[in-house]
Amino acid sequence: MEGTKNIIKKELTRVFTDKKLVISLFILPGVLIMVMYSIMGGLISDLEKDIEAHIPSVYIQNAPENLETTIDALDYIADITYLNLADSTDYIKDGILKGDVDLLVVFDEEFTGTIQSYKEIGDPIPEIRTFYNPSEDYSNAARNNFTATVLYTYQQSLLAERLGNIEQLQVFYIDRDPDAGVIVDESKASGKFLAMLLPFLINIMLFQGAMGLGMDSITGEKERGTLASMLLSPIKRSEIVFGKLVSLGILTSISAVIYTISVVIGIQRLGGGSMGMMTSIKFTPLQIVQLFVMLIVLVYLYVAMVALVAVYARTQKEAGTYVTPLYILVMLGSIMTMFSSGGDKAIQYYAIPIYNGSIAMQDLLVGELSMLNFGVTVGTLALIALLITTLITKAFNSERVMFNA
Repeated sequence: MEGTKNIIKKELTRVFTDKKLVISLFILPGVLIMVMYSIMGGLISDLEKDIEAHIPSVYIQNAPENLETTIDALDYIADITYLNLADSTDYIKDGILKGDVDLLVVFDEEFTGTIQSYKEIGDPIPEIRTFYNPSEDYSNAARNNFTATVLYTYQQSLLAERLGNIEQLQVFYIDRDPDAGVIVDESKASGKFLAMLLPFLINIMLFQGAMGLGMDSITGEKERGTLASMLLSPIKRSEIVFGKLVSLGILTSISAVIYTISVVIGIQRLGGGSMGMMTSIKFTPLQIVQLFVMLIVLVYLYVAMVALVAVYARTQKEAGTYVTPLYILVMLGSIMTMFSSGGDKAIQYYAIPIYNGSIAMQDLLVGELSMLNFGVTVGTLALIALLITTLITKAFNSERVMFNA
């Protein structure tokens, strides 16, 4: 064990005494993540304010006489131009396509007369057509606002005129006060946002940290010749393997903590809604322990995966090529949880390496991780990590592999 301690001390000293390495591994990525999310938050906020402040340009063709009265009563703000039925709308549609015009509303010919002549089922019903560009934010917002505000109100007023009392159509009400019927677990609802995003981010960050450190610690030292002298020293090679893996795990964990904090702070900068959701999340002591154990096991697994590739690679460039398929595998296993429908999952899903870590974290964030699923997840990840460690130890005992013979 003394040899293992010396290896761990050597690896940690090598990293923390190199200012450039500390900045590139721990400080710079965290700062970049926070800056990126802050910029995104500012851009999203500016876009929303810009859409709200924009006065839409709306053209209305063949408008009924009482429509303008409805619009005035609603205080609907827009730059409205009224057109006759005979006016051409081709240039308006071209303006919508180019983004110069937001909305064209066309009422059928004899719109009012058709409504007034309606007597029984089967009589014609007039149509209002809206022309807009869904790829343009201004146009899309103008159409949604005009439909929900003006046309719905106008429809209700016409129904009231026809029936005298619009409540004749109202057989029953559905949730006059929608908020009164909401039954929700606040912790679970708050965790759903993070449950979709964080497992993916954490897995990617853990693997990236292991990838950057592992290739330099093993393949890099093989290239520099320092690993050869270490192998010739009176230290068991199994101790060298364990010492390197533990030290890499410690460094990767530190970087993962920094990255995760940076992501959380950055997401909060995206808007008040995200911040509100995250500040209401509460973890029990058991959940904290479960998350800590899962992260430790995942860190060790990813370090072992990278180390196995790094041992067999002759150069860091070659190691980078070999580790890419593993990186893609981790991404696929993590990204699948972003599009899962939720609900109870079969126990066998928690025995699929990498994917099980993501779904277990997802369950944890919404408060649904059972001890059985937690045990299967951790047990599977630990077993795979130990098997990989055995393979690394065998590789370290091979002179042909270690000395690139």
